[in-house]
Amino acid sequence: MRAVVIEKFGDPSGMAVREVADPPPPVAGQVVIGTEAIGVGGVDAVIRRGTLGGYGFAEGLIPGSEVAGTVTAVGRDVDPYWLGRRVWAFTGTGGGYAEQATARIDDITPLPDGLTAVDAVTLGSAATVAHFALAHAHSAPGESVLVRGAAGSIGIAAVELAARGGAGLIAVTTSSAERGRRLRELGATLVLDRAGHGDDDEHADRAEPAMFDVVIDIVGGPAVGEFIDRLKPNGRMIVVGIVAGLPPADFGMRLMHSFQRSRSFATFSLNTVPVPERNAVRAELLDAAATGRLHPVVHEVLPLDHAAEAHRQMDDGTVFGRIVLTP
Repeated sequence: MRAVVIEKFGDPSGMAVREVADPPPPVAGQVVIGTEAIGVGGVDAVIRRGTLGGYGFAEGLIPGSEVAGTVTAVGRDVDPYWLGRRVWAFTGTGGGYAEQATARIDDITPLPDGLTAVDAVTLGSAATVAHFALAHAHSAPGESVLVRGAAGSIGIAAVELAARGGAGLIAVTTSSAERGRRLRELGATLVLDRAGHGDDDEHADRAEPAMFDVVIDIVGGPAVGEFIDRLKPNGRMIVVGIVAGLPPADFGMRLMHSFQRSRSFATFSLNTVPVPERNAVRAELLDAAATGRLHPVVHEVLPLDHAAEAHRQMDDGTVFGRIVLTP
């Protein structure tokens, strides 16, 4: 089969399309999927850059963790019902950028009628992360929410879900007025620049920066501490991504210096959500997309051969929504 291989960590030019062996027959608890669409996520770029140290990635890795397609083979203990079913699937920390991919039966969700494979990989992981991140923050109706890095698929989903949940103020950080306009259409009520300052006439002259009950951070990097400072008393910050790298080692001192404000900081990973709960929520979110209650935002659909171009766009910060590859 054809697959994208990381031959050298770093620049996107280190990725190449190669002929590789087909996946082996699935073992117990596994399925093989003929891919129709492959999501290009921020974690893929972090792995490709080689900046996610300590996780045992090696050159020769097929990147990609999210695919949609048709189940073509099942392990001996998997119900044959799944054969021929169209599904969304999580493939782990790699293996997705290929014509075929292997996934655990616990990591697949059937696609509802009317939902394309492209839309499924735009929302399947991103919206589920956003849902549980907001829940992890105990976000309540009427509270203010800041989504840092809102132009990506997780951020867009967080904006829509916060609006559906009755948030009183939904702020976003993004890099342009056009992105801000599109985010407002999805539910944002305050647009800030990447540093968290107002970038429109209504808010540009604030004497004090806006403060928030909840911060959902997809970016990470050196500025994490500055956004901790934007939490109201009893505010909660949840980091779900580190596309800008790890925060500085002493970022926790911002919490200690504001001890009397009772602020909280946490990370969030779907790995901590029980499988039945995670899959039930994902199925509901995919159904919401199929029925127009949630809106997948696709930046571009590219052939598998253009995976390096997809990563170049991500590195340039020009992507709004999700890039999807098709084999």
